[in-house]
Amino acid sequence: MRHLTSTNDRGITTLTLNNPENRNALSADLVADLAGALRRASVDQDVRAIVLTHEGPTFSAGADLKSPANPYAFVDLLRALVELPKPVLARVDGSTRAGGLGLLGACDLVLASTASTFAFTEVRIGVAPAIISLTLLPRMDARAASRYYLTGERFDAAEAARIGLITEATDDLEAAVAAACEAFRKAAPQGLAEAKRLVNARVLEAFERDAEDLVQKSASLFASAPAREGMTAFFERRDAAWVL
Repeated sequence: MRHLTSTNDRGITTLTLNNPENRNALSADLVADLAGALRRASVDQDVRAIVLTHEGPTFSAGADLKSPANPYAFVDLLRALVELPKPVLARVDGSTRAGGLGLLGACDLVLASTASTFAFTEVRIGVAPAIISLTLLPRMDARAASRYYLTGERFDAAEAARIGLITEATDDLEAAVAAACEAFRKAAPQGLAEAKRLVNARVLEAFERDAEDLVQKSASLFASAPAREGMTAFFERRDAAWVL
């Protein structure tokens, strides 16, 4: 079964994460499929912009703990989203957790319904939001990042917009997405590419400076005894040993 679908309408390619039974977790296959779709879109002159969206109530639950992507492949995917010479708009209508937030950070615009929720849940299984910090920390309010990285608590779309995680929380998601797509259709491809290069310069600096260290940090954390306990507790639907 394909876990990524693609459609095109007047220059807007919509890529849909389509594995709702697994909460669109970022498996090795899904990361590879999404990377391939971005490569094709980058050279397709008929594609003006990309909408990244989802089937089911979850945009993405983060890393697939049973079939995880190689961390370097995930870094490459995030960088491909940032470097793509065409705008990428994330359409979110539901929950996004952990590594899924890294995808949002890599997108140029993120429009979410007011019912959407977000959480950095990594600390609750004994790891940290390492790799996704490449796309998130350059964009988010520093105090908010500290709070939500450390607490793992859930927050709503209005708060996500306030702290810079998303662009807008809206009561009419379809209208907001349609309006953005119409704006992209009116823009020159060269103008879009160069404008995107300007606004993403700080994010790309983070990749150059920190990517290797964060990959190593992520690998070390996931291989640790606390992470094994955290993931076991998650699958067994029980509290981890450190919960007081």
